[in-house]
Parts: sequence; structure tokens; C-alpha cells
Amino acid sequence: MSTDVQRLYDERLGRYQATIALEPTDRIPIASGSCYLAEVYSGCTNQEIIYDADKWLQAEMAFIRDFPEVDALRDNRVWAPLYDAVGCKTYKLPGRDLPVRQQFQFVEEEYMQADEYDLLIKDPGAFMLEKFLPRVLGEYADHGSRRSYMAFLKAGMAQMMAANIMRNRSIQLQTVCGMPQPTTGAFVAPFDVLGDVLRGLRGALMDTYRRPKQVLEACDVLVDVMVRFALSTADPLRRYPIFVPTHKACFMSPKQFDTFYWPSFKRVLEKLIDAGYTIRAYLEGDWSQHWHHFLELPKGKVLCDIDTQGDIFKAKADFGHHQAISGGIPDSMFILGTCQEIEERVHHLCETVGKGGGFIINGGCNIPYDTKPENFRAMIDAIMKYGWYDKTLKPAPKPAPEPKYDIDAIAKQHRITPWEVKAAELGGVMGDEELIKKPWDTIEAMAFNWLWTWTM
Repeated sequence: MSTDVQRLYDERLGRYQATIALEPTDRIPIASGSCYLAEVYSGCTNQEIIYDADKWLQAEMAFIRDFPEVDALRDNRVWAPLYDAVGCKTYKLPGRDLPVRQQFQFVEEEYMQADEYDLLIKDPGAFMLEKFLPRVLGEYADHGSRRSYMAFLKAGMAQMMAANIMRNRSIQLQTVCGMPQPTTGAFVAPFDVLGDVLRGLRGALMDTYRRPKQVLEACDVLVDVMVRFALSTADPLRRYPIFVPTHKACFMSPKQFDTFYWPSFKRVLEKLIDAGYTIRAYLEGDWSQHWHHFLELPKGKVLCDIDTQGDIFKAKADFGHHQAISGGIPDSMFILGTCQEIEERVHHLCETVGKGGGFIINGGCNIPYDTKPENFRAMIDAIMKYGWYDKTLKPAPKPAPEPKYDIDAIAKQHRITPWEVKAAELGGVMGDEELIKKPWDTIEAMAFNWLWTWTM
């Protein structure tokens, strides 16, 4: 990486990290959590982006060349061949199930029966392999068949290919463009695991009345599962926040949220913060009844994306002094508004929500696919005009925080066949047991954590 590119990367990352930490920086960063416009701006179809990794990367580089003021870029997260290899039913994909220029769609169904809570609670690995995955992965539906064995074999190979694509993309954007990632790694709140893919919204909310004890016990079990899944996908250098999209909280009353959603979600957030990470939380819908709970977490550790339905000014007043927030431009303004309206909105946001820092101007959690490019340019120009705090400050990356505890003390790692079981089957080993045990347990953990990919 050239000196100039390294300087640009450090400056962008430092500006973004300082904003999350509520520390002084030179200006408001331009760092949407998801910039979907970047996928289609260069003319690629949605299908090309999710199937052709080279076109995806070239599209991002073209976007960065035309909008060099952007401080962090993330858009697509799907490499479709992996989803095809297992026959994933929870997504409809452009080009396969949808027109080539349409964005992917999530398919919510009741993939878990109400009487299966006890198995999920007692043995989450068995639940995933015996109940959930055969229902959501079509290639695994005929459990025990040659086709199902091949599906898992293909899935492992496809996962390696996907990981290499993501790694190459990140390296290219960093070393060629000096571009950091706004997030790396992901998880969902334990109640959202139930509400999104296991029971669906209707089933999960009905369960809070019919079997509240089992719902709470399931959420408790999913705390460490989600922590380990998040850590398995996070940036090992702890430069970037871990992403958590929230989906069902906006449908819950404060009493439901306080009882069923927040306690387990808070524990996941606390554990990831203890592991040395920050989090970027996509607060879908109107979270105004719930977002005061972020005051309970350590200051400057969670960046909250405020959706269009939320009130960015109320968010600033309620908890913006304790956690960074992002948002402020309605999606409809990006799509249908004028450049003048965008500039006036950005100016107002800079003078109000932007005061004191800890703020990123964004759409409702993302930059929509059908944003007018001239409106995105107008947002950037306005931030470069009104969004400065102190031009004498030189942003620089923060040292990666050390984990507060050993990871094993932070969250339990489930394994289907731990080394102790295998060692007993072998009746002991002749050489250094630790040389065999460590990679066995590491691969077991990787495989277990991968199972939860399909709850995202």
C-alpha cells in the first residue's frame, strides 16, 4: 500500500472510530452502514453483484473513484452461489427468483414448531441439524441422502470461496482505495432469531403469551450462541464494529421489549464489548420507546442507525450524548427530492444533531438502491461545506482495545463432538494430545458457528 493510500485509510478510519467513541474529530464522517446505491451506480444489475464477485468489486471501486469523500463503504453482503449450494429458502434472489434489477427479499415462515422449544434449549446443535436446517436448506431436506451429504460438502467449499471473496474485497478496498469497512461480522438479537427465522413474528409474539418461560429460556441459550457467531465473523484486528440488524423490536410494547427482547440482547452487546469490539446497531422502524436502554451500556461503544420512522432529533436528545447515532435524511428525499432539499436538510442536521460530534448523516439505516446519484453527491457536498468541527485535527486509527476477559470466559462455545468425546473413542493418543486437540476443537467450533449463518 502506498504512503498516500495508507494515510487516506488511516484518516478515514480514525474519523469513523472517533465518531463512534464520541471523541473530537475534524468533520462528520460519510459512512453509511449499507450503501446500496454503490451496487448499482456503475450500471451492474443486482444479480451481477451477488453472483459475480469481480463485478461487485469493480462496481465498488468505480463508486469510490466518483465519491472519494466517502469514509467507509459497505454494500452487498450476499454471495449467491453459497445460497444455491444449500438451497437456502429464506431468501429470494435477483436473477434466480426475482427480476435481475430487484433487491433480494427475505422470506419469513414458521420454520420451528411451537413444541420444539425444549430441544432448542437443551441441545441447540441437535435442533439445528435435525429440525431447522432440513426445513430451510432445500438441498439438505432429504436428511441422510447422498444429496444431503453433498450439500454440506459443497457448502463447506462454497463457504471457503465466499470467505476468500470477502477477504480479497476488503484487502483491495483498503490497499488500492484506502477504504475502511463500516462493519465486519454480524449477529442478530436472540429474540430476533426466534422472530425472524424460527417462529416468525406472529409465532414469536404469540409464544410470549402462551409459553413465556420457554421464550426466555431460548433467548438465554442464544446469548452465547450469537456471541460466538459474531466473533467468528468479526474483524480479528477489532478495527470495525460488528453489525446487528434489529427487526422485531419496533413491533413490541415497552413491556414486551423490556421482558423478552432487551435482557438477552443487552447481554450479547455487553459480551461483545468485553471482547474488545464496538457494535453498529441497525434500529429498524421506530425505536423511540426502547432506545433509552442504550444508556445502560458503556459510553461510546454502540453506533445506532436511526430509521426513517424514527426521529433523529429525539434520538440525539434521548441518548445521543452517550452513544453515536446515524441517519437524518428520509429515504424518500434521496429518491424523490431535489439537491436543494438535500443541502438544506444536511445544513440543518449539521447545526443541530451534529453539534458536539457522535453523528453520521445517513438515510434511514442505509442509502437506498434508487437514490438519485445527484442527491448523494449533494449530501456529500453539503457535509463538506457544513460538517466540519476542527480542520486542525488529524484523525488517526485508535489502538485496538484488548478483550476484558479470555473469550472462553465471555461466552460458551458449543461443539457437537468435543475433543473429549473423540479422545475417548480413540482410547488415548500416542503423541502430544494438545497438537491434535486444538485443531479438532477449532474446526468443531467453526462448523457449529456456521450452522447459525442460516438464522441471519
